Amino acid sequence: MKVAVFSTKAYDRQFLSTVNSPTQHELVFFEPRLNRDTAILAAGFPAVCVFVHDQVDAPTLELLASRGTRLVVLRCAGFNNVDLQAAADLGITVVRVPAYSPYGVAEHTVGLILSLNRKIHRAYNRVREGNFSLDGLLGFNLHERTVGIIGIGKIGLILGQIMKGFGCHLLAYDVYHNPELEALGGKYVELPELFANSDIISLHCPLTPETHHLINAEAIEQIKPGVMLINTSRGALIDTQAVIEGLKSGRIGYLGVDVYEQESELFFEDLSGEIIQDDIFQRLTTFPNVLITGHQAFFTAEALHNIAETTFANITDVEQGRPCVNEIRAQPSPKVIDVSRN
Repeated sequence: MKVAVFSTKAYDRQFLSTVNSPTQHELVFFEPRLNRDTAILAAGFPAVCVFVHDQVDAPTLELLASRGTRLVVLRCAGFNNVDLQAAADLGITVVRVPAYSPYGVAEHTVGLILSLNRKIHRAYNRVREGNFSLDGLLGFNLHERTVGIIGIGKIGLILGQIMKGFGCHLLAYDVYHNPELEALGGKYVELPELFANSDIISLHCPLTPETHHLINAEAIEQIKPGVMLINTSRGALIDTQAVIEGLKSGRIGYLGVDVYEQESELFFEDLSGEIIQDDIFQRLTTFPNVLITGHQAFFTAEALHNIAETTFANITDVEQGRPCVNEIRAQPSPKVIDVSRN
């Protein structure tokens, strides 16, 4: 199948081209993101392949459909950037890669926890300047601390396994109770109890209307003072302005994020020679107890290989008329918060 691949970097082209060799799909790579302005590039392509910051909204889908596109292939797990109802109305199939880097994301989460706790990033810069003072670098033992995990999908479960190895107590929130988490000694609780008793809270749920700004001013009032908050899932799970107020008051003692709700204008690009216009993001960078990485938690060689393999399996299934297990369709909004799909 002829596929227009948007939002590509050198590493995307490398892994996609290598894994595509046996399947022989015709790939045309475009560095720009897909949106209603760049959709013209996909004219005549039966399929487009997109990533997390491509805008696959109704107007873009209408433009794609009018020029022959019938398949949208997400090379990521999240699909909040796709108007699934519009796709269904236009007869466009949407497929995704549901799980490609659960270990990578969970391990990156632990890296943020360790770095924030022991101030490794700050110590690195000090030593390079010849400053070996320990003032301001005091951490705490993870052993016997309580970790609250919101969303017990594959990533959340793996994080639980790792943190159990540190000797942590596990609290969890999810609509669906995974017995594997309970076998680790984890306890499922409601969000207020998790907020009040967790020393570390880590988010591992998809972005839906129900989870948007899950961590807001009301939630921050319920959390244990001095909590460490980690988000390697989706940026808009956190109300950034409310979190800034929580950092200023000391209610939030540490913040580690690999995602940001307005990241589409920042992440995956080199802006080191420019003035960043996002004042909220810039404010975050001024806090000494905040650690930000640029949506790299997924970024391992294994993940890129898995993404490519599943992407081409999805394309081949659709091309050959077989049911695709990774197809996603519009669903009615749930009445409860489903946080397990990550």
